[in-house]
This record gives sequence, C-alpha cells and structure tokens, in this order.
Amino acid sequence: MSYRTLEEEIRVLELGLPPQENDGFIGGRLDPLEASLVLIPVPWEATVSFGEGTAHAPDAIRISSHQLDVENYHYIKPYKAGIAMLETDRRLLKLSDKARRKALKVIFALEDGKSPSKKALKFVNEASHTLNESVYEKSMDQLKKGKFAAVVGGDHSSPLGLIKALNDTQTESFGILHVDAHHDLRKAYEGFTYSHASIFYNAMNECDKISNLVQVGIRDYSSEEANRMIEYGQKGACLYDTAMQSQLASGKSLEEVFSPYIEKLPQNVYLSIDIDGLEPLNCPNTGTPVPGGLRYGELEHLIFMIVKSGKKIIGFDLCEVGYNEAGWDANVGARVLYQLCGALLASQGKIEYK
Repeated sequence: MSYRTLEEEIRVLELGLPPQENDGFIGGRLDPLEASLVLIPVPWEATVSFGEGTAHAPDAIRISSHQLDVENYHYIKPYKAGIAMLETDRRLLKLSDKARRKALKVIFALEDGKSPSKKALKFVNEASHTLNESVYEKSMDQLKKGKFAAVVGGDHSSPLGLIKALNDTQTESFGILHVDAHHDLRKAYEGFTYSHASIFYNAMNECDKISNLVQVGIRDYSSEEANRMIEYGQKGACLYDTAMQSQLASGKSLEEVFSPYIEKLPQNVYLSIDIDGLEPLNCPNTGTPVPGGLRYGELEHLIFMIVKSGKKIIGFDLCEVGYNEAGWDANVGARVLYQLCGALLASQGKIEYK
C-alpha cells in the first residue's frame, strides 16, 4: 500500500470518493507514523467453540468500512486526528488455520467423551502463545512511538497481547469495561490455556495494573464464571442483561442504568467489545450468538457516556465479528469500530465531541 500524509488523507476522505478495494479502514491510506490511533488486525480463531469465520473479520470490516460515511454525530471528524490500520499479518492467519484444525481434534474428542490428543492440545497452546507475543510486540511498537493502539479481532483471545502491553507501559492502574454475552472468565476452557472464553481470567491474573473489571450485557455463563465474579469483590461488577432489561422495562433511562457501572471505573479505561454483546440481529454470524443483548444505539450511548464522564480511554478491542458473503456483520462491526475510534480520540482530547 502506498501511504498518504495526514493532510492528503483528510483531503481525500472529505472528497467522499469511492475507495479502492485495497484501501484501509474508512478508505484511508494514512501512514501509521502520522496517525494518532493505530488499528492492529488480528486474524485469529483457533479456539472458537461454535461458529467459525471471525479470523476473516479484520479484512471484512476494512472492506465494509469503505461505504461508511466519515461524519459522526457525537465525535467531530475523528479521521482528522489520524486513524491507520495495519495490514493483516498473513502468517498469523495461516497459523490460526492450522491451530484451528488441531483444536477441532481436541474439541471432537471431548464431545465423544474421549481423552484429547496431548500433541494437538500442546500445539494449540503454543500457537496461542505465539499469537499473544505477536500482538504484544505490535502493540508495544505503536505505544513506544506515542500512538494509541487497538485490536480488531479475531476471536476474543486476540487482545491479550495489547492488554499486557498497556499493563507494561501505563504508569497508573486502569479498569476494563467489557461488553459481551459471556463472562469469558473460564480457566483453560476445553484445555486451551488462552481460549476465547478465558480472556479475562488470563488478563486479571497476568496484568497487575488492572484495577477492576466491569461487564455489561452478560447473559450466558457458567457457575465457575459467576462465582469468579463474586470472588473478585470490589474488583468485579456485572450488569447482567436480564437486570438491564428489567430496569429499562420499569422506566429507567439508559443514563440511570449505566451510570452506576461507569462510576465503578477508574480514570483510565480499556474497552473490550465482543460483538455478541449486541442483539443477534446485529451479529447473526458471530461465533456464539445469544438471544437478548444491547441494541446498537444502547452500545453507542454506553461508549459515549464513558467519554462524557471525563474518563480516558487508553485502548480497545472489537472481537468476534462474524463473516458471511452478504457482509451484514462486518457492516455493523465497521460502525462499532468507528464509534470506538471516535470515543478514544475524543476522550484523549485529540478531537472534540458534542
């Protein structure tokens, strides 16, 4: 890809011309060195438990974003601050495909009540370690250059490297706001140490600067995970989807429902958005869709409330976007991603908001 300067990027995007297929996010070609925010695509789905396809989401989201108009209601011209998306690492995609084949052997053996292949399990866990190191190194490279970094997954194991990089570079503690249908607090789910279902178990254990974990939209979970949230005490808080829907049905506003949970977060916040936190009509091809969930506008408002609160968003991830030829999931994913970009940049004073 031939890069553009920020001045050239702004001029081209404001012309509103149709992007080329190989253009980056929102049709951009910004040199990452001139960006404020760098998006790291992570084509990974080794340990998904049900539906496949999210490894192809970063490219699908990039292409879908080409028909996204760049003006935004809340955030004033996010593109002017400079948003760049790195090219997809094809070596990771190839490793993901190979690890997925090995993982299926483990999963099928467990479903048949048999002992899984130790060799296959070892390969998947080592491949996941390679993934984490790759994302960590890419994230550290951007953070050391003074950039903000975000992960575009891939399954929900994808962002651990970024979270660890932030943990190793932040001078202050930070909280995590996690929107999802699932807690993702299982320990080594199905034997996979770095399962998509274990991302926050791992993050909470491996990152000493995470002060607390606040979850929203959870509606499908195990007793192990529910008990773990209780064990976290003041470090954990969860707005379960049923509780949220009950409060909304009783006449409470979104502000009234979300505010107590936003108040539990510290000044610095990391956002982790699993697309299945939304209603399935917004993400029908995600790996593990669950009835219920947030409407698109409710998620948009929740993210904006973080910005209005005066807290600083230090990074984010968007994961589990499904893939299909019609592209609806990627279409929604591209819009969620642009909202997240705007929110981070606005919270950090790089752009204005209203």
